[in-house]
Amino acid sequence: MGRLIDLGDGEGGYLATPEQGAGPGLVVIQEYWGLVPHIEALCERFASEGFSALAPDLFRGATASEPDEAGKLMMALNLEQAARDMGAAVEHLRTSPAVRGDGVGVVGFCMGGGLAMMLAAQRPADVDACVAFYGLIPWESAHPDWARLDAPVQGHFGEDDELFSPDKVRELDATLQAAGKVTDFHLYAGVGHAFFNDTRPEAYDESAASLAWTRTLEFLRAKLG
Repeated sequence: MGRLIDLGDGEGGYLATPEQGAGPGLVVIQEYWGLVPHIEALCERFASEGFSALAPDLFRGATASEPDEAGKLMMALNLEQAARDMGAAVEHLRTSPAVRGDGVGVVGFCMGGGLAMMLAAQRPADVDACVAFYGLIPWESAHPDWARLDAPVQGHFGEDDELFSPDKVRELDATLQAAGKVTDFHLYAGVGHAFFNDTRPEAYDESAASLAWTRTLEFLRAKLG
């Protein structure tokens, strides 16, 4: 079972580890709803697959259940503080006896997908793999310096996503490849934004989510060992 932990400087997180032994470290970055039970359940799910998964609480205890409220939390996020919080999660995993290997992976969803790519670019020496689910970067100041990115990036996107359209996906993929980066982007037909979130029945698609989960595990295991 996972547990809430103290990461220092007023920040906490949710950590789930394998039942036996140590696993590759994985930072899980929340959607704009906050550190809600869905994100905790994802950490548990990764732990059941052998990873030590840590989700930092970027909203410092605040959560939302309505899109307008969640959007306000997202736009009020202090990006410098978020970078420090995600960095604290990386450092915790790097020194944890529940983690094997020196590098860590990062996976994020929606807002967290954008922040996952930002973290990978900011800490190239520490992040060995990045997975972004329909990753949005709504803050102009948060756009990563792709020249610093070393980790391969896998992306999962819906063809009917009105927030991050297929054209934007192809543009991001082309930008990364032109910068010499390794990408593994996937578009899923007939699904929109948040198709992986099984707590949102209006968006969730079991078939696409299952395939994305399989691809994510294969990618992370190949890159993290």
